[in-house]
Amino acid sequence: MQTLKLRRAMMFMPGNNPAMLQNAGIYGADSVIFDLEDAVSIHEKDSARQLVLQALTHFTYSCEIAIRINHIQTPYGFRDLETVLPGKPDLIRLPKAESAEEIQTVAEVIARIERECGFPDGTIKMGAAIETAKGLRQAYAIASASPRMEFLAIGGEDFIADLKTTRSKDGRELFVARSQLVLAAREAGIQAIDTVFADANDDETFLNEVRFIKQLGFDGKSVINPRQVRQVQEVFAPTEKEISHARRVLAAYQDALDRKSGVIALDGKMIDTPIVTRAERVLAYAAAVRN
Repeated sequence: MQTLKLRRAMMFMPGNNPAMLQNAGIYGADSVIFDLEDAVSIHEKDSARQLVLQALTHFTYSCEIAIRINHIQTPYGFRDLETVLPGKPDLIRLPKAESAEEIQTVAEVIARIERECGFPDGTIKMGAAIETAKGLRQAYAIASASPRMEFLAIGGEDFIADLKTTRSKDGRELFVARSQLVLAAREAGIQAIDTVFADANDDETFLNEVRFIKQLGFDGKSVINPRQVRQVQEVFAPTEKEISHARRVLAAYQDALDRKSGVIALDGKMIDTPIVTRAERVLAYAAAVRN
């Protein structure tokens, strides 16, 4: 059975907050993203990256730890990499990605520092956020630019600003971008992560959005409030009914194979390869959640 890396809820934490860095693992997020970009003012960039390095060096976390660096075209991006990579984060998240070359440049820096620090090659993975129309047009090239790439994310607020429109309650202005991003991620064989939902007090709209992006094919969502973590995970978790049905599908499939029958049916309905694939994914997801 295939194994899955869960990234249902990827929670941002500001890299300049020592208390939050220390307690990052207590909220149950699948991944925590220490943010050196938007959450940190230009006057605190140096101290934030040092705080993040100290957290990586001295604390042990039960979840994946990612670092959102500043873009490498800013004065801060390469300094972020040089400082935090020796702390051996699980993943580097590049914001505002617009080309495969950017991914390859970051991957080369990671590879060099892995060698210098004695880490096994490929230890530190990558993800990238698409936040502009230009980036979306290059989404597949970005997604497939390096074997280190694990996911594409969409940065909704910046993308909407680039479109020169405003955020609606139902997020209709992001429909095309979300769909294209999922397609690019799937073509490249990596995960797709949705944008943050900023209003932590609007649970109804938030949950509707999570259900919608799950239906679109996303693997998870970026969050900014610890309360949103469990909500996202509950939406993405397979139900007992789905798990039971998946087991019956695979049992019927195996029975047909044992009988060398070309016809596979369950409850009077034909079972074909896509249905078997979905059943396998449901059970793999359920196993990953239990672990």
